[in-house]
Amino acid sequence: MANDLFNSFMTGPDEKGRFGEFGGRFVSETLMPLILDLQAEYEKAKTDETFWAEMGDLWEHYVGRPSPLYHAERLTEELGGAKIYMKRDELNHTGAHKINNVLGQIILARRMGKKRIIAETGAGQHGVATATVCAKFGLKCVVYMGAHDVERQAPNVFRMRLLGAEIVPVTSGRGTLKDAMNDALRDWVTNVRDTFYCIGTVAGPHPYPAMVRDFQSIIGKEVRTQMEKAEGRLPDTLIAAIGGGSNAMGLFYPFLDEKEVNIIGVEAGGKGVNAKMEHCASLTGGRPGVLHGNRTYLLQDDDGQILEGFSISAGLDYPGIGPEHAWLHDIGRAKYVSITDVEALAAFQKCCELEGIIPALEPSHALAHVMKIAPTLPKDHLLVMNMCGRGDKDIFTVAKALGFEMGEFA
Repeated sequence: MANDLFNSFMTGPDEKGRFGEFGGRFVSETLMPLILDLQAEYEKAKTDETFWAEMGDLWEHYVGRPSPLYHAERLTEELGGAKIYMKRDELNHTGAHKINNVLGQIILARRMGKKRIIAETGAGQHGVATATVCAKFGLKCVVYMGAHDVERQAPNVFRMRLLGAEIVPVTSGRGTLKDAMNDALRDWVTNVRDTFYCIGTVAGPHPYPAMVRDFQSIIGKEVRTQMEKAEGRLPDTLIAAIGGGSNAMGLFYPFLDEKEVNIIGVEAGGKGVNAKMEHCASLTGGRPGVLHGNRTYLLQDDDGQILEGFSISAGLDYPGIGPEHAWLHDIGRAKYVSITDVEALAAFQKCCELEGIIPALEPSHALAHVMKIAPTLPKDHLLVMNMCGRGDKDIFTVAKALGFEMGEFA
């Protein structure tokens, strides 16, 4: 690992919350005191052994960490190239990586005396994780979710309600993750005294992108240890799906200074990266702008108006990306590609058939890229993808896309 901090990829953001030209803190005057309070609380927590002891205990005994690093033997044999490992974060309590970060934020909220937690969610996994931790600590939970996503992620909506959360369907825009985040920010401005906004991805105003990354980096830290034990060396390639990008940043961050490790983020290509913007590939088809408190790559028109993206995956259906990913893209440390809905669905089915694992549609995008490149790589090439979510939430969406009616299986 690089010893010279000035040559490290792990030193950002700067004091203004910037990763190069990306990131920052673009918020109203009403929110600025809360943002500064949160930053101060997190700076204290980072060096507080009791904070990390509580996190470690909950990660182990509540979440179930460390999650396994699994050799996908049949998939490796089928593809005939690189040796494929899956980081099994879908085995976490609540079924995804989201709870890694939610625990940290809600412990901070409790330290700050906040009794009301709000969150945005797309696929529902962040909403479920937030509702779960709020139930554990006896906090009021309000989850904003696009009306379109409420329909296509019905199992997670019911889970959140069982856990005591209030679900607020958002009907503005196309009723997806972007619109849910807009309404959550409006709520926060209105209820500044008692409310904590638990953001689910590495986006938003500083310090959220770095804070969420730090909590999610448990993924990559575990992979380093597990791969050294399994193979005696680091992986050659890391692959993860990207909406806002928290699962990917969590996997990538502990490896950024290992320049021999290839890093690939996979965006949602929807119906194809085209002029109609029927995709959510911000880095492939977007350009820099400001949204939700930070500067990053966005899908936007010539006038800077944010466009409505499209993806079969509710968790990747976001017209932007975390600012650290935008920076890694521009400096060339990570490569970003796109996968279409059709390719993701094929990978979903292949994973079910060969490995007995039903993946969420989000990591199915990453798996689809694995299926593209693994056959081209030598057999001693070690490839790790993040299986960041389980697929029970997506079975209705997949059945519809494949032309089945759920009643046919009764």
